[in-house]
Amino acid sequence: MLLNISGAKYSKITKIGEKIRNLEKQTGNKYLYLNQGVNNVCKIDINNIAKSIDYNTKDIQVYPTMQGKIELRSAINKVYFNKKSDEKNILITGGGMSGLDLTFQTINVNKIFLPVFYWGSYLNIAKIRNINSDFYEDFDWVKNNLKILKNSAVVICDPNNPLGNKYDDNKLLNLIYDLNNNNIVVIIDSPYRKVFYDDKDDFYQKIYNLKNVIIVESFSKSIGLSGQRIGFVHSIDNNFINEILIRLMYATNGINAFSQILVTKILDTDEGKKATENFKKTTQKAIKQNIEYLISKKLIANDFFKTSQPKGIFTIVNKSEHELLDKRIGSVSLSFFTKKQNNVIKNYSRICVSVPNDTFINYFSQF
Repeated sequence: MLLNISGAKYSKITKIGEKIRNLEKQTGNKYLYLNQGVNNVCKIDINNIAKSIDYNTKDIQVYPTMQGKIELRSAINKVYFNKKSDEKNILITGGGMSGLDLTFQTINVNKIFLPVFYWGSYLNIAKIRNINSDFYEDFDWVKNNLKILKNSAVVICDPNNPLGNKYDDNKLLNLIYDLNNNNIVVIIDSPYRKVFYDDKDDFYQKIYNLKNVIIVESFSKSIGLSGQRIGFVHSIDNNFINEILIRLMYATNGINAFSQILVTKILDTDEGKKATENFKKTTQKAIKQNIEYLISKKLIANDFFKTSQPKGIFTIVNKSEHELLDKRIGSVSLSFFTKKQNNVIKNYSRICVSVPNDTFINYFSQF
């Protein structure tokens, strides 16, 4: 049959996971899966929260509303925007990747500019949607090239995937304001931020009312619910929300009702808030310990953190993917995350540092 071939590639991260599982079967040895971006320090305890849900109601057993349950959008407005935004500006999506795909296919731009070190799915989504892409070296380059960026969109991921570096918020906000004021679309995709910040964080409150800013968020990272596939998109552009709503309807016919009710309870009940706090506290502690351990062992790639801090759930180490695999550690070569190729890049790897500290040390003490 004739096909429309996108040119997008199957995820190398997934392939590495499959390779490691085969190695475990062949050797009988356990491997440390640091190739995927999943918080594995601990699980968020949702057992009691889930037990409070009545599965025999219309809320669960009929089609959910297209834009998302008003209770969930209200809870998001409260937690992320301190009630300063409006529920009509929020649309529930099937996770962050779904939100990005809907955003990419809806905006009308000549190009989407990605960080020079980027999450591979950005590029593949753009290919599937026949959108041209380009890259920016750093925030200073963006600030100095606003004319080049006209009629384009800029993706900002902070803390970054794959680097795991976090820039000063004032620098980040100034850049967002500059882009917005120059009528350049800004796509804020920072699903790791909420892992490290509580409800007092006012970052989103400072950008929610910017007309050219689109916020894409996911509950996969911030509260450890990657299995539920749920997130949201926020924009004050009514035309954008209306169009993305239509596309969502014909793509999914609504987002899973159970996951919406579950996240609402996590965000908006005392028990849910306590579970979130415990999850974040334990996760933050282990990530900090793991990064400090890498620094002490001189395994962290300092070249990538000269003007930023290693704070995300990822970081870059100065060992190749093959060197790490020899020690039964799964990782992804940094060369997979950039078009910039040289003899140095291939010697670095991205690892997820969101695992228990004792497990992490057990594997990395081999170096």
